[in-house]
Amino acid sequence: MPGTASDPLTHARTLTAAPARSAAGRSFGRLQLLRLLGKSERTMAWLAADPGSGRDLLLALPRQQPPGPPALLRWQQTLQRASRLEHPELAVVVETGVQDGWPYAAYDMGNAATLADRLTSKGLPGPDAAALCAHVLRGLAFAHDAGLAHHDLQPYMLLVDDDGAVRMAGLGIGSDSDQDAAVAADGAEAPDAEALHAGGLSRHRQAAERDLVACGLMLHAALAGRPALDEPDIGRTIASLPPVGRDIVRLPWTLAQPVADGLRAIVDRATERQPRQRYRNARTLLRALEGWLQSSDSTGAGPIGLLADKLRVSGVLPSAPGAAARAAKLSHMERERTNELAEVVLDDPGLCFELLRMVNSAHVRGGLISGNGPVLTVRRAIALLGEDGLRRGAAALRPWPGPLAGPAAADLARLMEHCQRAARASVALRPPGYDSEVLFLVTLIQNAGRLVLQYHFPEEAVQVRRLMQPAAASKPGEPEEPGMTEEAACFAVLGADVDSLGNAVTRQWGMSEGDNAMMRRLPLKSSVRLPESDHDMLRTVASCANEAADVLLLPAQQVLPALQRVAHRYGRALGIDVRELQAAFQPRPRVPIAQTMPALLDDGHATSPVTLGKAPAASKTSPTALRDRAVAAGSRGVSS
Repeated sequence: MPGTASDPLTHARTLTAAPARSAAGRSFGRLQLLRLLGKSERTMAWLAADPGSGRDLLLALPRQQPPGPPALLRWQQTLQRASRLEHPELAVVVETGVQDGWPYAAYDMGNAATLADRLTSKGLPGPDAAALCAHVLRGLAFAHDAGLAHHDLQPYMLLVDDDGAVRMAGLGIGSDSDQDAAVAADGAEAPDAEALHAGGLSRHRQAAERDLVACGLMLHAALAGRPALDEPDIGRTIASLPPVGRDIVRLPWTLAQPVADGLRAIVDRATERQPRQRYRNARTLLRALEGWLQSSDSTGAGPIGLLADKLRVSGVLPSAPGAAARAAKLSHMERERTNELAEVVLDDPGLCFELLRMVNSAHVRGGLISGNGPVLTVRRAIALLGEDGLRRGAAALRPWPGPLAGPAAADLARLMEHCQRAARASVALRPPGYDSEVLFLVTLIQNAGRLVLQYHFPEEAVQVRRLMQPAAASKPGEPEEPGMTEEAACFAVLGADVDSLGNAVTRQWGMSEGDNAMMRRLPLKSSVRLPESDHDMLRTVASCANEAADVLLLPAQQVLPALQRVAHRYGRALGIDVRELQAAFQPRPRVPIAQTMPALLDDGHATSPVTLGKAPAASKTSPTALRDRAVAAGSRGVSS
């Protein structure tokens, strides 16, 4: 037992099997040891009774005695620093000291039990597990900012009360074995004043990152109802993960409690096999969990609520570069037809989105538009709002690049150019009978989530792109390590996916859920079905163009095989092959997108909305006929 230089585990085995009060004869100084709460290679925790105060304490100790007086001094200094920290998620230290060469810290249990005692094989519901982990991360973030790491975060070190409040015990108890060995070898003290020099800062950063992996493994265990790799010692599990070990930890798909995709992405990133993909600090992981929690509770909070506020204040996008030249050109086109004005507006995604917002708002739609569908052409928006409305829309945009600067502004400019390239390619791929401008705008709107992520969350956008990047192969001749999908990366950073950000934009415009479905890309993991309606056709063509545009950003040697996969994926539904897909992205003379509308629309007296973008000349073409054409084309085979 503690109090001798021998391994205290021999006594732990005896006490674990005994009833709580049967071990009252075993003591640690004045404290009576009741039962072992948990143990790992680094630490152990006991339930102890204090005869003087009559209360139960959690007694945290290292598994091994410090290797010498200098290491013991360093340990005492660390515990004293930890005891001075005050935070709601940090357990209050009742007492620290050394008993027969064993440093220890005692914490008041109150009405709490350890997380290890509370977990069952059924696991916890996702929101409960995420909220619990968020408590831990707030305490960790505070401790890390103070220069302290936990070193051995385990379920028996977390005190959970009946209200779900969590307090973290054992801060600093875990032995930093490498540092202790170095201290014992040279006999020199390692005063805390030196903890933040270059070497100390590096060790602290590594220990903090280890704490985050431990936090991810505890969240994994709380959801799954059992520890990862069936190893109760989280420290051993960490040692089995890369870069030291070769094991892979992923949350199982079949669990007693269902786990949402967003939370699954966060948990799996915390234990990602590629260390570069893991969370680097507690606040980053905390922000992702809080974002997921707030987005999933439908209260309008979290990143979606924050984005809604930003949209009201700053709009969807700033005016694109060259706004002054466009404004001058528009001022000289006052008497031109709406389609000619629309051609100028289509060069500015921010202005396109602003006009669609203005014309689709509930007030404008109720006063000017009959029918239930949204307006999905700029020329119709101009016809309904008038030239004064066009000028108001242009004036409402923030000048380029808004609050962005430097690399963030350059990234947004590249992304806007990329999205417009995809939109023009969709026009080249459109089936007969569909309005080119509607398809252009639907393709652009499918990228609204990406655009607002880059504009309103530029730092998070950098993280998302970094997580999506593949890593070099670990050995020559092996394939490179794939990065995360865009959906998983966005969930892992923000707690919300790109589609949810895009939906926040279209909801602000007043579009229905059915309309919003058309504005979302087809999931990459699902098969592409034959379009059953005009909405399906527009969504499918726009998704194909956007996927193909993304493929063109790959390294040159990967482009053609990836483009062939896109052609094969959409070939049957759209009747296209890889040659047509390549041709859609080839440079060509600029072709007007905004087609001429009937005169009554140009006069602003339309009696029915342009909801699905059917061109007047081909209005008799039905989705069924288009589907039959796609089937016939698909039967000819798709190049692969």
